[in-house]
Amino acid sequence: MLTYIQKPYKFIALILILIISNAVTLPAMADVCRNYFGQRICIVSINRSAKNYWEYRASLTVDGVKRPQEVYNCRQKFRVQQDGAIVQFKPKDPGELICSFFRKT
Repeated sequence: MLTYIQKPYKFIALILILIISNAVTLPAMADVCRNYFGQRICIVSINRSAKNYWEYRASLTVDGVKRPQEVYNCRQKFRVQQDGAIVQFKPKDPGELICSFFRKT
């Protein structure tokens, strides 16, 4: 008799674990998109540097075109491309959006 009582609780516990695990993982998979000066910019992934808090490693899509992962230096306003080339931010650059994403107010 005890086994019939315990089985529904195990099933309910399993369902709750699945719901909680999906609630935790789904927001991490969603892109964050913004309209930024006429461009649709989506942040696919972003990581802040532990050593240099002003640097972010991010990959974006700009108007649906995926960019490779780049390092954004928000202190000196440039990004480092995968081949090592340094590109200064231009006016209305997506790098400004990256830098303002976690800016304290």
